[in-house]
Amino acid sequence: MTSKVKYLGGLRTDSTHLKSGNSFITDAPTDNNGKGEAFSPTDTVATGLASCMLTVMGIKARDMDVDMSGTTAEVTKTMSSNPRRISKIEVVVHLPFSADDKTKQILERTANTCPVHYSLHPDIEKDIVFNWQ
Repeated sequence: MTSKVKYLGGLRTDSTHLKSGNSFITDAPTDNNGKGEAFSPTDTVATGLASCMLTVMGIKARDMDVDMSGTTAEVTKTMSSNPRRISKIEVVVHLPFSADDKTKQILERTANTCPVHYSLHPDIEKDIVFNWQ
């Protein structure tokens, strides 16, 4: 098993990663009967894309002796209805360092081939922007 999720009531869950014991809370969003006091389940999916992108970029950057420290990603999730689902995820990656064109191309291609990117349904629009220093 990877994780265990417990329903706490009030449209809130507590998810625990079994190997590390780390946990996080989710709440239903305000536009779906919730309080919006924590990440919603769909927020975690959208955020997981950015986290995955930065992780695989970090692996590749390390292998290339490139320091990606301080790199950030801003995530915007758009929902649609009928059925209610994530329709678009926008990720803006801010890379606070200079790189040559080849390095940029390798790291951007790596980000766009992360496992979460490949796991998301093809109907979900993915708008990815890389802002280099």
